[in-house]
Amino acid sequence: MEDKWLIGLDIDGTLVHDDGFLSEAVAEQVQRVRSLGHEVFIATGRAAGNAYPVIKDLGIDNSHAVCSNGAVTIKVDHSLPIGYEPHSVKTFDPSEVLQQLINFLPDAHFAVEDVDGSYRFHKPFPAYSLGDRNFETPLEELLHHPVSRVVVLSPQHDVAQFMQLMESIGLHSVSYAIGYTAWLDIAPKGIDKGHGLELLRNHYGLGKKVLVIGDGRNDIEMFHWAKSHGGYAFAMGQAPDEVKLAATAVTAAVSEDGVAQVLASLEGLEFLS
Repeated sequence: MEDKWLIGLDIDGTLVHDDGFLSEAVAEQVQRVRSLGHEVFIATGRAAGNAYPVIKDLGIDNSHAVCSNGAVTIKVDHSLPIGYEPHSVKTFDPSEVLQQLINFLPDAHFAVEDVDGSYRFHKPFPAYSLGDRNFETPLEELLHHPVSRVVVLSPQHDVAQFMQLMESIGLHSVSYAIGYTAWLDIAPKGIDKGHGLELLRNHYGLGKKVLVIGDGRNDIEMFHWAKSHGGYAFAMGQAPDEVKLAATAVTAAVSEDGVAQVLASLEGLEFLS
């Protein structure tokens, strides 16, 4: 529908603080714009199981969400046993890229996200970062099943070193995004948050009034997608410079409720569009 906005919101560093705190002001603005008939979709790097509690806290039901950096979209329905069901899942064969990374980063921690949203890993990850369904397994067993994501943690590298290393490896067969720390998310080629939001735009029959907000390097492709439709891409105030440069505007930091400030101004954006 041409008069509806499609609003795509990242979770970590955008909707919630580093400690997981969700501001009441942000939740109120999400509910306000939804009450006006606009569609608000979460678009996150989190797996579905980790994204769902935030979706529920926002009061979003009977909707969809983009998870795992676009590799997974889910249908949200609180009446279901776990609150959601898969809508689409993109997978790839991780063996080649994992073997490359193992050769270059023999001391790194590797994990894969399986089709059901669970994880297998061969070295420990920070608490809760892989959700509540994760299983330790030998490294060799990560290589031979289709997955929707590969996650690499390399504590001895900083982001700049990690980015240089990824360039030297040349991971052309897949898409990847590097987080604030030396954390690498690898998805099927061509898959990112923008891809997931485009699936939902078509599924809902929405027009090209799109607005997205994020703070990380894995939001840059989502920003490009929004701008390709003539829409708006807002970077959070604490985002890295390269993320801000990819945006159409910069809002306040997450600690200052930047999302609430943008959504409160939605009517002004409608006037401009």
